[in-house]
Amino acid sequence: MSSAVTSVRVLANMTALQFEVLARSKLARASRLTLPHHVVQTPMFMPVGTQGVIKGITNDQLEDLGCQIILANTYHLALRPGADLIDQIGGLHKFMNWPRALLTDSGGFQMVSLLHLADITEEGVTFQSPVDGTPMLLTPEESIQIQNKIGADIIMALDDVVKTTTVGPRVEEAMHRTIRWIDRCIAAHSRPTEQNLFGIVQGGLDPKLRDQCVEGLVERNLPGYAIGGLSGGEDKDSFWRIVAQCTAKLPEDKPRYVMGVGFPLDIVVCSALGADMYDCVYPTRTGRFGSALVPEGVLKLTNANMANDNRPLDESCSCMVCKKYTRSYLHTVVTKEAIGSQLVSYHNIAYMMKLSKDMHTSILEGRFPEFVQEFLQKQFPNGDVPKWVRNAMEVAHIDISMCCS
Repeated sequence: MSSAVTSVRVLANMTALQFEVLARSKLARASRLTLPHHVVQTPMFMPVGTQGVIKGITNDQLEDLGCQIILANTYHLALRPGADLIDQIGGLHKFMNWPRALLTDSGGFQMVSLLHLADITEEGVTFQSPVDGTPMLLTPEESIQIQNKIGADIIMALDDVVKTTTVGPRVEEAMHRTIRWIDRCIAAHSRPTEQNLFGIVQGGLDPKLRDQCVEGLVERNLPGYAIGGLSGGEDKDSFWRIVAQCTAKLPEDKPRYVMGVGFPLDIVVCSALGADMYDCVYPTRTGRFGSALVPEGVLKLTNANMANDNRPLDESCSCMVCKKYTRSYLHTVVTKEAIGSQLVSYHNIAYMMKLSKDMHTSILEGRFPEFVQEFLQKQFPNGDVPKWVRNAMEVAHIDISMCCS
């Protein structure tokens, strides 16, 4: 083993994380993840507060809903208000008055989302600031230094991100660079006993490249691992197969985080395949556009037939919105008044928190296959479960034949 890997292995063993698998059901697992600011139960969805705020939702409301971790973005926080200011105040927890756990993305995703503003080299990523146009160099070292100042419980290594649909030598280049950059990230990490550095598996849709990346990251014995580079336009069959491949090869005793996944169906499938953590802007963004998440799928409140519907969004939901407001009222205010988007976003986060809790409980009680069956029967009452879901459940060893026509 090289001296570089030996040195990073020593650093990686100094973690601020305890992870315990409490129960398994087929490939799915219910776990307890102990972090500096909160004890987290998985499977778990993390709402995205890019600049330290979930739009339209207060932190007290997030606590009441059972939110365990908020995700914030290193790139955007570094631009505004700036890492030094956050550090002077005492870290992002104090800055945003959030007592529970935080996770910061490295800024790597902006390689894809702001590619027209970015230039990627071995040194790092040079961005053109969308605020004032000035260049900003984000190296692996700089990303970690910023995240050390921000102070999140979990910090992400800077990886070389390419669109999932990219093919050819660029995918292999990005995978190897991600491995090289992880060593630089670990070497730059100055708070390993207070913050947990997760590595990110890249490799596009190429199984061999994914295997190489998993092997390289696992060799470094990191506190946790993320599966990156998905939810970017790839077909669903490729999506679940990459998740299944990675979860099968990642360590049993470390958390597994599938990045950018927010559709409830995707989360249930990934959990059945052995993943633990998820994040996405989808629940709040779709709420702002007038769509509510319900057990049957998505309820579009902008539709005309909502105007005279005096039922709650979801009769099985106990959240404040479902207790107090009708579909008719929300149809009237959503997309027109700020309160409309706030209320639907609130409900959507409540839905995601309940989904996470119900999966955790069903695994503990040994009835996760039944949970999946009930979930699919509500989503697809006519039995038209997508083929990719059927294929994934076969690999997950969950019989869903009663859900399919």
